[in-house]
Amino acid sequence: MAAPHVTPRCRPPLARLRRDSKGTGHPGGPLTAGHTPGYHGLMTPGQRLRQIANLLNGSTLLGLLLAACARTTVSSGPRGLLIAGRYRWRLPFAAAFTVGNVILFRTGPESARANPVLLGHEERHSTQYAWCLGLPFLPLYFIAAGWSLWRTGNPGSANIFERHAGLEAGGYPLPGLPGTRPRTHRRLGVTAPERYEA
Repeated sequence: MAAPHVTPRCRPPLARLRRDSKGTGHPGGPLTAGHTPGYHGLMTPGQRLRQIANLLNGSTLLGLLLAACARTTVSSGPRGLLIAGRYRWRLPFAAAFTVGNVILFRTGPESARANPVLLGHEERHSTQYAWCLGLPFLPLYFIAAGWSLWRTGNPGSANIFERHAGLEAGGYPLPGLPGTRPRTHRRLGVTAPERYEA
């Protein structure tokens, strides 16, 4: 990860956690049966296991450190995830990316929560970190992205990690279809021709 021209001061990651005014961490107010399960303790055993695994393997801590250094706003998300909004560093060229259980978005947390397709795509990357025992995911992902870039002209279409996370949800063209340029993800409402979604 390349640093910006001016290196920001790092603040303690956990000190930057934010909740909404009602203390629920959910933009719609208190958690009800109609909300997606996973906010604040209502995780499935698998989601809890992923959360613990990514904490123990160091990937979530790395994600929090990166979020703090980039001066993002970190808030609780669904299913044990943390949402770091308004990421401004130049790299990586993506509208969103995941480190452990931390999902970093270039948009604000409200827009991130309003995009369940992209959030689900990034959540699957979080699970991949747990399966890869944490930080080994990073070199494995870069190898897969390089292979995909060589084969298809973009880092996702032939990337096993992106294929398992969902190509269309990540803004990548399906293999064999024309067009390998980054696409605009309509659900974000942002035209970003130079970025894939994840």
